[in-house]
Amino acid sequence: MRRAIGDSGSGQRLIRTLRTKGIRFIGAVREETRLKRATRLAEESRNHALLADHPTIAVLPFGNISGDPAQESLADGMTEDLITALSKVRWLFVATRASCFACKGQALGTAQAARKLGVRYLLAGALRRSATP
Repeated sequence: MRRAIGDSGSGQRLIRTLRTKGIRFIGAVREETRLKRATRLAEESRNHALLADHPTIAVLPFGNISGDPAQESLADGMTEDLITALSKVRWLFVATRASCFACKGQALGTAQAARKLGVRYLLAGALRRSATP
């Protein structure tokens, strides 16, 4: 649950662990009126139309297929470096690191991931460490 909403076990910003009890959602909840929701949806649609004119890309978190859990940080580092490098290209809009890593561990199809991240292109990869002589 924490991974799905971007909360960490140490920060416990939205989900707090209660010893011997379980977990509790502690985030602020507010009701959204129909007018506010319609305004928000119109703004999202307008932003989507603006981005449709420009190339947009997201770098999905690289998979670690080496079987070594210690290589997970290397795979994440490669993903972050690619996001940073691509964001320096002025004409290319790149999804943020937080948005990209929100998809980590989720079994999303290509079209579904692109729709969720609001991009036209996806870059995906995997890391495998081979034994060196």
